[in-house]
Amino acid sequence: MSLFLDEERGMLPLAERARPKSLEGYFGQKHLLGEGKPIAQYLSRGKIPSMILWGGPGTGKTTLALLCATILKKPFRALSAIQAGVKEVREVIEAGMRQPGMILFLDEIHRFNKSQQDALLGAVEKGIITLIGATTENPSFEVNRALLSRCQVYVLEPLTPEDLLEMLTYVSKNDIVLKERIIHFSELEALYSLSGGDARKALNLLELAVLQTAGTVELTDALIIDIAQKNVAVYDKGGEMHYDIISAFIKSIRGSDPQAALYWLARMIEGGEQPDFIARRMLILASEDIGNANPNALLLAETCYRSVEKIGMPESRIILSQVVIYLACSVKSNTAYAAIEAALQTVRTTQPFPVPLHLRNAPTGLMKTLGYGKAYKYSHQFEGKEGNQDFLPPELKGTVFYHPSDKGREIEFKVFLKNQWGETYKV
Repeated sequence: MSLFLDEERGMLPLAERARPKSLEGYFGQKHLLGEGKPIAQYLSRGKIPSMILWGGPGTGKTTLALLCATILKKPFRALSAIQAGVKEVREVIEAGMRQPGMILFLDEIHRFNKSQQDALLGAVEKGIITLIGATTENPSFEVNRALLSRCQVYVLEPLTPEDLLEMLTYVSKNDIVLKERIIHFSELEALYSLSGGDARKALNLLELAVLQTAGTVELTDALIIDIAQKNVAVYDKGGEMHYDIISAFIKSIRGSDPQAALYWLARMIEGGEQPDFIARRMLILASEDIGNANPNALLLAETCYRSVEKIGMPESRIILSQVVIYLACSVKSNTAYAAIEAALQTVRTTQPFPVPLHLRNAPTGLMKTLGYGKAYKYSHQFEGKEGNQDFLPPELKGTVFYHPSDKGREIEFKVFLKNQWGETYKV
């Protein structure tokens, strides 16, 4: 059996021809499909749970759903949330009652509204269908909590350079068209950079290189850059440019360049991007890149997010513009982001230390006898001297996660912490 789609369909685009029929031709996502990993274990047991696959374009969400149905030999139906509604969902559920084990793949599940998502709840809960939803958006924001609680959420990562090289080498040797050509992968840095871990984009660049080259194909950085410049895509809010432009937008604000940020904002507005998507990214940035250097940034970004939800376009462009300018011109600090990452790293790499006895609650007499809450000093009775007791487990005493910057309000935080803790925490 061919590892790719039927050979008589060789005129399809390479990215479609190369969609594998077995895990042998699937690359990336080793954290999910490697030996002993979650989805690999489910497949080996012959049953998968309902799941949400969250990842950018070209990370293999659709392909993985198809492979699950193929490997498990289950009936499979696919719907696009852009085109389907409650009627189509109910038809699939009815089909699932007649065909046990039905897998429903719902692409862009984040575009379903609450009532549409609610239509899936009962069928998923009763096991009438196994749902595999695909989304490029954070499911915590876009998928109803009730539906989300009934699904496993798996994050699909962009393909690494190693993944892409494996995939391109495999495809060039197995594809019905490419296997007839001699292809040398001489330089791949440009292809890795331009694809950004997107398998579809990498395959498109490879196919264009083959189509534009006679004889032996020498894949070089110069060739890939030339091809990319000749095939610049227009903005597509559901496709690749969506991610490239929001990335440029965020990086421009982070880099304190309001002129560039406004340009990328205008590109998104003109392309029909949803204003709440833009505002949500600004809300994240206000905390991640500005943080406590200017706490008002988060408040203003939150106001912006709520305002554009109520007002809509075209008026929301003015609100977005105002807040973009404010965020770009604000003092920056990523210490809040760095602090929680450092704390998480400590939690993940150390044993779960017990809570010190003096910090424990003592609602019963037995707990008091055991020393719960003993020697705790009520902080309000020691105003100005709150740093006179330990709050971390003894094993982590003196560990510093938060390092205030010398910017904005964090200058005050640094002074406050030094006054409170002296040499206990060297911030």
